Amino acid sequence: MKKTIYTNKQIRWLRKNKNVLRFREKHITYTAKFKIKAVEQYLNKGMSAREIFILAGFDLNIIGPDKPGYLMHDWLKVFREKGSVGLTKELRGKGGGRRKTALNGLTPKEKIKRLELEVQYLKKENDFLAKLRAKRTE
Repeated sequence: MKKTIYTNKQIRWLRKNKNVLRFREKHITYTAKFKIKAVEQYLNKGMSAREIFILAGFDLNIIGPDKPGYLMHDWLKVFREKGSVGLTKELRGKGGGRRKTALNGLTPKEKIKRLELEVQYLKKENDFLAKLRAKRTE
């Protein structure tokens, strides 16, 4: 995947978006609130990653038309492993040691919410795999 280098004009535009935490010439860091909301919209409302980013005020001509899909894939992986708490922490460059999927430190309400979202995700994943298997046998 090619790294995009943002121009000064694009950086000024990105600065105005409330879903951008910070950015560099080659990288955008999104707010934890946006990542969690995006994952919930993807899982609960069946919205595509592109739709979510467009509704959040991102111009796909600037961030790249495929970027939402790549990011959603990454965020879903983190969500499955660590729940919404994983989306609130920056994990890049933190070492590759084994980490527990932590429910520790969450309130019972947060644990329930996380587990409900995980169940929804797994149901959708199972439905997708069932459809894929059905197509193979056709």
